[in-house]
Amino acid sequence: MRGWGEPDERVEAAALVMTELVTNAVEHTAGRRIRCRLLRTPGRIRICVWNRGRRHIPELPGPRAEQPSDAPPEELHGTEGPGPVTLDGPDGMDDGFSLASVAEDGRGLMLVDTLATRWGTRTSVSGRLVWADI
Repeated sequence: MRGWGEPDERVEAAALVMTELVTNAVEHTAGRRIRCRLLRTPGRIRICVWNRGRRHIPELPGPRAEQPSDAPPEELHGTEGPGPVTLDGPDGMDDGFSLASVAEDGRGLMLVDTLATRWGTRTSVSGRLVWADI
């Protein structure tokens, strides 16, 4: 990404998102094969992590209302993350949210959701693809 001229903040965010997605693939699949791919378009980097085989794939947050219109066909029928997580109530005051109340194994996807402009999944008999746009 640095070779493409991407700013350090974007490179660091992408590295963190890639780490979280690969960690989930390692933890939740029996297969040993995980593929990672970066796709670059103007103004966007798409991180794709695909794993073959399933042991236990946790339920992910529900889909957003819109699907990415420029997504490859294999991604169009997946789900997309719920959007940014806000820690403040509607009046700007803390609503009592505590990170301790979130299961430890769900925190990575919260991080992905915060850093990515959008993300989603597609599950098939051959495995799962998780993508995130930075």
